[in-house]
Amino acid sequence: MIDRVPPFALVLSGVASVQIGAALARTMFDDLGPSGTSLVRIFFAAVALMALWRPDPRRYSWNELRYAVVFGLALGLMNLTFYLGLARLDLGVAVTIEFVGPLAVAVFGSRRRLDLVWAALAAVGIVLLANPGGSTSIDGLGVLFVLIAGACWAAYILIAQSAGRVFPGSHGVALAMVVATFVPLAPGIVDAGSSLLNPGLLASGCAVGLLSSAIPYSLETEALRRIPANVFGVLMSMEPAVAALAGFVVLGQDLGLHEIVAIALVVAASAGVSVATPPEA
Repeated sequence: MIDRVPPFALVLSGVASVQIGAALARTMFDDLGPSGTSLVRIFFAAVALMALWRPDPRRYSWNELRYAVVFGLALGLMNLTFYLGLARLDLGVAVTIEFVGPLAVAVFGSRRRLDLVWAALAAVGIVLLANPGGSTSIDGLGVLFVLIAGACWAAYILIAQSAGRVFPGSHGVALAMVVATFVPLAPGIVDAGSSLLNPGLLASGCAVGLLSSAIPYSLETEALRRIPANVFGVLMSMEPAVAALAGFVVLGQDLGLHEIVAIALVVAASAGVSVATPPEA
């Protein structure tokens, strides 16, 4: 059934799901901390994906399983560092900065000179968002965490496309999510402590895991089978705007004018790359 859904619909559905999940996750930081929330999110996502797809690692050679291992490490580090950054930044701001990862994949994948202009526009947006030297400069450590998450996001796009050619369905992302669980394991236990045994928090974590990981990663992995990585990257152009909307609706996070303009610049840059991208896969 999912193979009949257009790739763009898969990507946009994943965008909406992951941002709603991220907003809900932010509400759990006071109880579990960012690392603990990351652990719960990834754990339940792994359980859901393994139960749904039932991949058998014995069917694959070690060379094939290495894709799942590297894929999982990228996913785990991306989720952990993003939550560490999100603890210090508004959701719309965090996602906009993190978006440099997929945007870089789109720009370098297209090899068009015009895309350098769009990349520069996005850079202006990121600098404006950081507001260096201003009275409301954003948290530097939060920016660093989110930039690391953005690099992992770029790696995720490239690795997922290769893994999608090795594993059927979402078997690869299911195996990768199991590996990803080990990344925030130690810091998550230290951060959350006995709160990890709270049934209510675990139920919320399960919902976050489904919305933020299991559903969008399955949709994105399927989309990456049918479109090149640079096209996938530019289809994510609405991610910062959706994140800002989710942050406002769920978390009550208001954005200033310069932040709205900065997010609009990044979205416009991504849209510009998308227009210049050849239609061939």
